[in-house]
Amino acid sequence: MKNRMKFLSMITLSVLLVLSACSNGSSEAEYPDKDVELVAPATPGGGWDTTARAIQNVLDEEGIVEQNINVVNKPGGGGEVGWQYLKGQDSHSLAINSSLVIANNLLGQSDLTYEEFTPLAVLATEWISVAVPSESDIEDGIDMLDKLKEDPKSLKIAVGPALGNNDHLSFVRVAEEYGVDVSQLEFMIYESGGDVLTALLGGHVDVATLSISESLDQHLSGNIDIIATTADAPIPEDESIESWQDQGIDFTFPHWRGIMGPPDMTEEEIAYWDETFSQMVETEGWQQVLDNNGWEDYYMNSEETTKFLEEQNEMYDDLMKKAGLTE
Repeated sequence: MKNRMKFLSMITLSVLLVLSACSNGSSEAEYPDKDVELVAPATPGGGWDTTARAIQNVLDEEGIVEQNINVVNKPGGGGEVGWQYLKGQDSHSLAINSSLVIANNLLGQSDLTYEEFTPLAVLATEWISVAVPSESDIEDGIDMLDKLKEDPKSLKIAVGPALGNNDHLSFVRVAEEYGVDVSQLEFMIYESGGDVLTALLGGHVDVATLSISESLDQHLSGNIDIIATTADAPIPEDESIESWQDQGIDFTFPHWRGIMGPPDMTEEEIAYWDETFSQMVETEGWQQVLDNNGWEDYYMNSEETTKFLEEQNEMYDDLMKKAGLTE
């Protein structure tokens, strides 16, 4: 009998130890506990892809995140395919975003809204360029606007990945202010900034509106000419590039990019990324990314990003109505 009781006591103690270990393991479980997937919702070569790979490289090289970070390209629908994918993932998947996460819904092109995701950060902003092939007879931004004012359908204008993004709306706003009938403009839509650039280099379009980071290298190489920017200061790599302000139009327009998670992330998971991205943007590696791409620091944490997106939604709603894109 004593042996039986001793045996049962040993079993009970073993069970308690196992339960205790499991309890401690679950309470101390760290996030993230597996590879992190970073979705670039476009083809390689564009701004979303560049942002994703920059984040991946800096977090890895600085040792800020222990787990592997894998960039996955999911192009289509002006971000729609990638963001629909993100919506069904767990908190180990994040995605790059921009104003299109707002604009697609306002334009009726997507049922997704920015409110369905978990805002994590706004990371950087840059300026937008208007470019033409190097052999083009268009001399500058005003010359282009004059042609469009005379005949809005005279030029094919490349934009990506969809109408309603910053590249598109900045072009529309300048043209409208100049007196162009923007409802008649011929926009050719491509999947990413990289595809826009390819179309311009291939002579398939006359003009392209795209971020400076996507156009600058080809401009410096002499393959295309940047004829205007939305910047409020000279471009350091080539201060001869003229902004719209330099050409007499009082207009600037930033192009921001951020990062978001799937729905229903926990406070602890959000806090992890707040700490992670706040560290990342202070590193020399990230500062080098900003310098190399002509980006400017625009960091906001999750709470600030939530408020920023609300303000952006109101601004874009108003701008689209004025541009005749929505009623």
